[in-house]
Amino acid sequence: MIKIAFGGGCHWCTEAVFQSLKGVEKVEQGFVASNEENSSFSEAVIVHFNPEEITLKIVTEVHLRTHKSTSNHSMREKYRSAIYTFSEAQKEEASDLIKSFQSAFNHQLITQVLPFSVFKGSREAIQNYYIKNPEKPFCKKFIHPKLEMLSKKFSEYLKK
Repeated sequence: MIKIAFGGGCHWCTEAVFQSLKGVEKVEQGFVASNEENSSFSEAVIVHFNPEEITLKIVTEVHLRTHKSTSNHSMREKYRSAIYTFSEAQKEEASDLIKSFQSAFNHQLITQVLPFSVFKGSREAIQNYYIKNPEKPFCKKFIHPKLEMLSKKFSEYLKK
């Protein structure tokens, strides 16, 4: 099992996206901090996955395509577009993957590759938010479109 953390948008959305993928065994929703200028907490998830079922390349592409990875909007401190890595080798691989995906995007990717420092889990009431509340307006407006896009572009990687 490998783990990596992703931040980008609302962690309810990010959690639902990764929970839908084959090979993802666990998604921890909460807040991640890195170090230095990125030491503040930002909404994120830690994804635990089996690399024999789904690769870091695929989970990285899913991440880049399911949040505004090219938009440096005003909420970036709360919703930092990042891949938080747990080793130097993982950092290098994630950095190389972002570079390799750049040509598939019309604008510059702003997603940073940062060292993981600290995780603070969300309160129980909002964990597994989409699984518990698929019909809530937030889920219909923000999560359903992401899952629909996944079913079109990444269908072979979705759980049944």
